[in-house]
Amino acid sequence: MPLSQRWTLTRYLIEERRRFPQASGDLNALILDVSIACKAIARSVAFGRLDESSGRPAGGEVNVQGEEQKPLDVLSNDLFIRLNEWNGNLAGMASEELELPHQIPSKYPRGKYLLVFDPLDGSSNIDVNVSVGSVFSILRAPQDVIDSGRDVVDDDFLQPGTTQVAAGYAIYGPTTMLVLSVRNGVTGFTLNPNLGEFILTHPNIRVPEDTQEFAINSSNSRFWEPPVKRYVDECLAGKVGPRGKDFNMRWIASMVAEAHRILMRGGVFMYPRDTKDPAKPGRLRLLYEANPIGFIMEQAGGRASTGRQPILGVKPTALHQRISVVFGSKNEVERIERYHHEPAVKAPEHALFTERSLFRD
Repeated sequence: MPLSQRWTLTRYLIEERRRFPQASGDLNALILDVSIACKAIARSVAFGRLDESSGRPAGGEVNVQGEEQKPLDVLSNDLFIRLNEWNGNLAGMASEELELPHQIPSKYPRGKYLLVFDPLDGSSNIDVNVSVGSVFSILRAPQDVIDSGRDVVDDDFLQPGTTQVAAGYAIYGPTTMLVLSVRNGVTGFTLNPNLGEFILTHPNIRVPEDTQEFAINSSNSRFWEPPVKRYVDECLAGKVGPRGKDFNMRWIASMVAEAHRILMRGGVFMYPRDTKDPAKPGRLRLLYEANPIGFIMEQAGGRASTGRQPILGVKPTALHQRISVVFGSKNEVERIERYHHEPAVKAPEHALFTERSLFRD
């Protein structure tokens, strides 16, 4: 299709709004401001160390997750806040990089939405030039926050993923893309650097129900629970195993990049609960990683789960709550869930030492 006939993100949002004549347009304006933050982050990621003389924050601090912040983590967080706090559409924000919610300054009006985000997912890959991204989720603020205009607190954000108004991610790779759902399927936009606009290039993205590709950090295999080990072992057994087909294994260590690959061609991603640190029920954060990606997967016909239950049905208990994550092609995720609910398969004993052995009394 000629470029002149392709929809911009702005036109797409206007067309979506026309489905709801009573809508105020605040959500559209908020998403467009989020997209501007993503464009600014894309520019900084693209310039890399060439941009170090531009007053970039130093980084090096440890964030609330106990992770060392890279300069781009700090910059990306600042861009998300600065480009979204002024617009009058938000009652508050929450970020991976901030222990407490960010309050909208008193000099700006407050709105009816909450924005939660991971400003730069996979930032450990920056130094090796691997794709990274930004993840965001939009929630409706509780009515008493809207009515009173009070400061937001942690509890205001603790909403299950099913309540998300919209969610999306930007991926900064060979091209910059914005993948978005406003509860009407999933649509992908590619940043045209000549126009500075996100252009619709991937309408109605769908995740294939079946796959022969899985992603997991196999270095943690000694800590996996039996259902996960069973699933991976069956995949690795290939055509001669119980699955009767060969699988490919992938691991990028950037959830946005993993999710994008699955949206484009199918697959299943696993960051399961394990015994490495029994105090942690998972590695990824529920509110601003698992929920928005899970929302996108479900809207695209895939499935998102903890391994035991749908991610979007989990009621959050803390702002930075961690959770186990399995998402991707529907049939594979349902198989992993089934393995978690089935009784553990006991390894067969050697025939000589069973009750029917030579040594039976």
